[in-house]
Amino acid sequence: MTKAADAFRKSVKLCVTKEMLLLSVTTAYTGLELTFFSGVYGTCIGAVNEFGTEEKSLIGLSGIFIGIGEILGGSLFGLLSKNSRFGRNPVVLLGVLVHFVAFYLIFLNMPADAPIAPVEGTNSSAYIKPSKEVAILCSFLLGLGDSCFNTQLLSILGFLYAEDSAPAFAIFKFVQSICAAVAFFYSNYLLLHWQLLVMVTFGFFGTLAFFTVEWDAAAIVARGSDYRSI
Repeated sequence: MTKAADAFRKSVKLCVTKEMLLLSVTTAYTGLELTFFSGVYGTCIGAVNEFGTEEKSLIGLSGIFIGIGEILGGSLFGLLSKNSRFGRNPVVLLGVLVHFVAFYLIFLNMPADAPIAPVEGTNSSAYIKPSKEVAILCSFLLGLGDSCFNTQLLSILGFLYAEDSAPAFAIFKFVQSICAAVAFFYSNYLLLHWQLLVMVTFGFFGTLAFFTVEWDAAAIVARGSDYRSI
């Protein structure tokens, strides 16, 4: 119990530091988009009657391509992160750009009421004629962008808090899980374009927050006491 209480106190002290507060914005975004690609987007695909009889089978195919994007991104950017010459910011920038492209294509390709459509689906029109190919491409892009954020977040947390990483990773999972739960709640009520707007907003500010921490990483390590004394 004493060790558990001590670990909890460390986590509380750590979560109010400047670096962790900034990274929490990025972590919050990963929670929101985790809910979107793992639960909401498949529902949207299955609700579009324009896809015909294949609309339900596309849900499984979408999950496969999300996984392909995750595996490809995790393998590629996990190796690149070992080369400090590039740093983490280019990978995160790529991730947010990939996600913004995916969100824009989803906005054009999916009806606004797809997330809250009844069991019978929706016949509402999108800005373009719904395309199966575009829908699957967006699945791949969602997985690829997610791997960019998660690999670099885990990397910077392990770098900044190498001596005592458990509280840092506990805060990471806590913030991510809370935001994922919040996203699951509002996904039953908000139209698709509003959900996309929420993610674009958090993605933009989360990327800026990550850049700030990455730029200050050398100074943070030099100070040492900011996290080693916790």
